[in-house]
Amino acid sequence: MLALLQRVSEARVLIGGQVSGEIGAGLLVLLCAERGDTALQSDKLLAKLLKLRIFSDSAGKMNHSVQDLDGQGTAGGLLLVSQFTLAADASGGNRPSFTAAAPAEEGRRLYDYFVAQARLAHPVVQTGQFGADMQVHLVNDGPVTIPLRIAPDAK
Repeated sequence: MLALLQRVSEARVLIGGQVSGEIGAGLLVLLCAERGDTALQSDKLLAKLLKLRIFSDSAGKMNHSVQDLDGQGTAGGLLLVSQFTLAADASGGNRPSFTAAAPAEEGRRLYDYFVAQARLAHPVVQTGQFGADMQVHLVNDGPVTIPLRIAPDAK
């Protein structure tokens, strides 16, 4: 599975002009399931992004996770947005190929699974809508943008 994490001071997703999901400080997570991915990769990706220390402590060092933004237990938000285009391969010309992305049914199943698991593990989870035409608004904090990939054979 692929994810692009953006540390944000705020973010929201609009669908048809209506807010679908919105958070304050936290992580905007663009999420893509690839062919062959399973719930195991989803679980590992979620565990990694929840513990990733990319929020600043009082000294300005990245020492806090989204689960503990301020070192006092304050949880930040997660805004989870499906984005199959993360699997793009543009090496063969000017039109990207998306054959590495999971088929729509499988991608939806893994996205829904990821969202459900995130809601069990974290108190503030908002989403976009799988397959929808979405407009994502964010204020990237830092900016801090981190790609994550959990390979199918990851232990």
